[in-house]
Amino acid sequence: MKKVAFYTLGCKLNYSETSTISRMFEQKGYQKVDFTDSPDIFIINTCSVTENADKKCHKIVREARGISPDAYVAIIGCYAQLKPKEISEIPGVDAVLGAAEKFRLVELLDGFVRPPQATVYASDIARADTFNTSYSMHDRTRTFLKVQDGCDYSCTFCTIPLARGNSRSDSIENILKTAREIAATDVREVVLTGVNTGDFGLQNGIRVERFIDLAHALDQVEGIDRFRISSIEPNLLTDEIISFVAGSQRFVPHFHIPLQSGSNKILRLMRRRYQRELYVERVAKIRELMPHACIGVDVIVGFPGETQDDFLETYRFLNDLDISYLHVFTYSERENTPAAKMPNSVPGSQRADRSKMLHILSDKKRRKFYEENIGREATVLFEHDIENGMMHGFTENYVRVVAKYDPVLVNELRRVNLCRITDESLLMEVDDSVEETLSHQ
Repeated sequence: MKKVAFYTLGCKLNYSETSTISRMFEQKGYQKVDFTDSPDIFIINTCSVTENADKKCHKIVREARGISPDAYVAIIGCYAQLKPKEISEIPGVDAVLGAAEKFRLVELLDGFVRPPQATVYASDIARADTFNTSYSMHDRTRTFLKVQDGCDYSCTFCTIPLARGNSRSDSIENILKTAREIAATDVREVVLTGVNTGDFGLQNGIRVERFIDLAHALDQVEGIDRFRISSIEPNLLTDEIISFVAGSQRFVPHFHIPLQSGSNKILRLMRRRYQRELYVERVAKIRELMPHACIGVDVIVGFPGETQDDFLETYRFLNDLDISYLHVFTYSERENTPAAKMPNSVPGSQRADRSKMLHILSDKKRRKFYEENIGREATVLFEHDIENGMMHGFTENYVRVVAKYDPVLVNELRRVNLCRITDESLLMEVDDSVEETLSHQ
């Protein structure tokens, strides 16, 4: 029995796909092992959103070769689709599979005999036109369920349409079937993922269903306690969706909404499909219906043409906005994107300074959000991870809670009081006076 190990870079979507591919191997009789357990085969699922993701791929290949010098190394994922020839020339790589081929890798590479030189299976991205159902399992307490793939947007900084193809979706019927399979396991929370999740419903280029319809259908699935929306564009996050989440017993009050810039000028250069005024409206609607909701924001600093005044406009916009945390990305040039050819590139040192300012702002926002939750009761789903005798979990509204390790609590929902913030880690602690373990619904 050959041993196979997996390594995933990038987003929740990649994790869902890696997990699905790993199950394909197990069904064929391969043994899944840890990366360091001398595997016969390494499968590396790559990301290419930033330059660092590309560098990480090179490093992981070197690490794999150091662990098992004679192992078979296959590279899949976004980077593999964008630069298959470049990856095939990395010392130690045996195969590269693009977006249309990665779910066929057991079939295409069966036997996994190392070739004299790397084999490339990567067709034009237009061939990636089918939807492959994917979800993670046994990797974490939460399951990432892919409901949508690809993107029809044309943001000037983004390579994802080139790496994943046009927007396409699973059907509600099939997603419900998968959700019921997940509900039959010990999973308590499902995170809905996609490249552009709110664009759910496109099949063969035609919109046949809507995200709100999917949400209503999933809300009726018994055996899953929580559904969480991973990320949704502000122009697709409608009042109808916000109102639905506010009244749902299973969809949690946590929204991650990409902004990218608080300057309308930069938003236009990015070809985003909204202006900042719409973002303000979305945040206000969430706060009106769910005052304690968690609102996360993606923002990019150092985009070409972003002056210091443009950045300060973004900073002030975010500072005034009632949000909970930021995911800050430093702009990096990506080949074959319009932004890479734009004038007025921002020097690297300025990009770094702006990123640092927003990371500090994010810390302040998160602390304020945590302080606003002190004294509240909440339900925590505890994770498997243990560190220094402590375990952690997340509330419905994504407050990270720490408590003394108790094996009984792992993968359990516990009703708790949120009593204080620790000085070192800014994490909430549990007040045992409200201990109540909640069983599956």
